Amino acid sequence: MTPLRSPLRKPATVGGLSAESEGALTGRGGISLSGTSPVMRPESPAERPADVAENFPKSEPEPGSAAPSGIETGTDVRTGSTAAQERIGPLAPFASSTYRMFWAASLLSNTGTWIHEIGAGWLMSTLDGSPQMVSAVRTAMALPMILLALPAGALSDRVDRRRLMLVVQCWLMAVATSLAVLSWLDRISPFGLLALTFAMGIGTVLHVPTWQASIPEIVERKQLPQAIALGSLSFNLARSVGPAVGGLLIAGIGIWAAFGVNALSFGFVLLAVVCWRRTRQTTVPADTFIASMRDGLTLAFAPGELRWTLIRVGLFVVPASSLWALLPLVARQQLAWDASGYGYLVGAIGLGAVLGAAWLPRLRSRFGPDTTMLAAMLLYAVGLAIISASSWRPLSLSAAMMIGAAWMTVLTTLNSSAQFALADEVRARGMACYLSSMAVAMALGGILWGWVAAAHSPGFALAGAACVLVLAAPVAAGRVGK
Repeated sequence: MTPLRSPLRKPATVGGLSAESEGALTGRGGISLSGTSPVMRPESPAERPADVAENFPKSEPEPGSAAPSGIETGTDVRTGSTAAQERIGPLAPFASSTYRMFWAASLLSNTGTWIHEIGAGWLMSTLDGSPQMVSAVRTAMALPMILLALPAGALSDRVDRRRLMLVVQCWLMAVATSLAVLSWLDRISPFGLLALTFAMGIGTVLHVPTWQASIPEIVERKQLPQAIALGSLSFNLARSVGPAVGGLLIAGIGIWAAFGVNALSFGFVLLAVVCWRRTRQTTVPADTFIASMRDGLTLAFAPGELRWTLIRVGLFVVPASSLWALLPLVARQQLAWDASGYGYLVGAIGLGAVLGAAWLPRLRSRFGPDTTMLAAMLLYAVGLAIISASSWRPLSLSAAMMIGAAWMTVLTTLNSSAQFALADEVRARGMACYLSSMAVAMALGGILWGWVAAAHSPGFALAGAACVLVLAAPVAAGRVGK
């Protein structure tokens, strides 16, 4: 097996904070889990050992370039920000026609995905309204990410990513079409819905790390934070529109229409992938497929930025997932809403995320990533507490917007940090580890809070999750244990 040589970037110190103090899908807070000092003197390229230098992304400017040298001017490896980075406009990735094409296709596909989410959650609450079965829909979607993320990442690092995405989009379209037809014929059962949801999750686990690893091929590395933020904006724009559209489709046509629209939406991504002319070829690792997966596990468990990021993901997502697992029951039982009302509630979360995205760069610049993440986690807890106790719809919608802004802030920061912590040759496996940890946290949260809701009530479960978030926030933001 070819040894894995320093795939994670070394931490750099910025403003008294090390790269170890922020996480992957967003940011992370300054607890060093490695037993060493989290603050390390940045190395120049000349000081790196040859084997380490091989694995560092070749993003330093050429001699004589006007741009400052990232590490030596104080690059935050977790977010990739430098003084020069601050001058890069938020829309800079749109200079790439390929990125514009994928962004538009993703917006349409994400809208279809959120329409599907409303349909699946509402269908299960109609077939079997128990909290365990309603929350099991999200668990079934997360299980493939838990079981298959690392093999999917290893596969993506070994095959042509464009061809893999073509196959995956066809698979997803076929699964969504099957759901639409079975729902239209009224032949779907609760366990049939879970099985097809699991199949949809298989396609998702193959697509997401492949797409995440392809972003640095489409935009310049210095534009990665902006590209990731625009991707989050696309996702949340879709979340602000898709649920409302899904609710109207379900109320006006039927649940099958939500799945049918989602099937059509995959066609836009399929078209974008067909039009993509990839300029970089995948270099197949010299080691075996099993060895590649073993290297991925080494990434996840070795002391460093990625491992701490995965821990922070769990600290946030396990309690935060309570809302996603129980929201259909909150809409139906606590707010006495139909499918369209449920769509408005999820749409409010998306709208809050869009508004949060507009303010996030300014907040991070002024307060730093750790303080911003702490505030976002506490804001999410406040939103959960309000929804747990409120039966007044306007107040619940306002709380949903707060939750959307907080969710987007935490996860965008962690995603940027994970991207910048990984070298290109292991990026898909590293992002697969990140996605797997998030899926594990979502599944555990769905099971845990579904059980609490069954034993007490959805409102009780959400209130308990809010309390857990308040306790976890200082740890995840590095306020405890420094």
